[in-house]
Amino acid sequence: MKFANKSLKFLEEYLNVASPTGYEHNGQKIWMDYLKPYVDKIEVDHYGTCYGIINPEAKFKVVIEAHADEISWYVNYITDEGLIYVIRNGGSDQMIAPSKVVNLHGEKGIVKGVFGWPAIHTRGVNSDEPVPKLENIFIDLGCSNKKEVEELGVFVGTMITYPDEFFQLNDKYFVSRALDNRIGGFMIAEVARLLSENKNTLPFGLYITNSVQEEVGLYGADMIADTIKPNIAIITDVTHDTSTPMIEKKKEGDQKCGSGPVITFAPSVHHNIRELIVQTAKEKNIPFQRAAASRATGTDTDAFAHSNGGTPSALISLPLRYMHTTVEMVSKEDVAHVIDLIYESLLKIEPKMNLKYHQLAETN
Repeated sequence: MKFANKSLKFLEEYLNVASPTGYEHNGQKIWMDYLKPYVDKIEVDHYGTCYGIINPEAKFKVVIEAHADEISWYVNYITDEGLIYVIRNGGSDQMIAPSKVVNLHGEKGIVKGVFGWPAIHTRGVNSDEPVPKLENIFIDLGCSNKKEVEELGVFVGTMITYPDEFFQLNDKYFVSRALDNRIGGFMIAEVARLLSENKNTLPFGLYITNSVQEEVGLYGADMIADTIKPNIAIITDVTHDTSTPMIEKKKEGDQKCGSGPVITFAPSVHHNIRELIVQTAKEKNIPFQRAAASRATGTDTDAFAHSNGGTPSALISLPLRYMHTTVEMVSKEDVAHVIDLIYESLLKIEPKMNLKYHQLAETN
């Protein structure tokens, strides 16, 4: 699957920059710079959510949305010996931490550190062998005491990210940390590019929205939904590829990288918008998969759906392997198909379309 060189350059730069929850600024700047030629206007809210608008004067508003933040860690406690204990910022996985290199975003710039772990020789190999937990993982900066750590500009509250960067695997996969969900930001930006380059005229205002703080509670989407007040929202996020070992399909569903976008069935997913997307996929021969979610999707879809008295919303997901690790993987072919599916679905939306499940009889 081939992508334009300028698209790949943007994707690589966008993924490689650190943009953890609450500190999304650097990634958002890259995203806005790429999006700017393809929209009429760009706006930013107080907490950093960014959105580009096509047809800003239109009364009927459609949002396509992804979230911009990545998981990370905070410095929580510095011992007298100069070791650092952490808390999560989002769903950071303690199991992958031991032996990982980290960047601490200190007051004097980035400081390198490592998640230490006792050698196998000292742990034993029996049932009492320790496993990584939030209470026992720690970062070593090579300092002898707390004063040395603070002299480097590292204090309680300092943000910590992994430095792992983007690459392609077997010419079929994109691999990187933060694919969840900056790949979504890439895909909606590509939709805007296609609309611009194909000179499509939309009968509504389109809001290409990159929300902050999804990983800690859908907060950015919750805020921006109240600001934009859209009539329709189409959300894109990642979902689990369940074809790899140690995942129970009876619980997690049956989704696989390379088999197409995943269309979700859930109470917060609006039937009419979902069916428009399904019919678009069928008409345009875009492969797709189905998933079901109980109660909530766990994505920004829920925030939009429950905003402003109820916003008709739908979710198009991208299958991903190894979520919340530094080697998240997505199929290049699936990425292209998600872009196509959002793009083609937008071309079918009409402001006068039926958005209510029940039509009341008119009375004289």
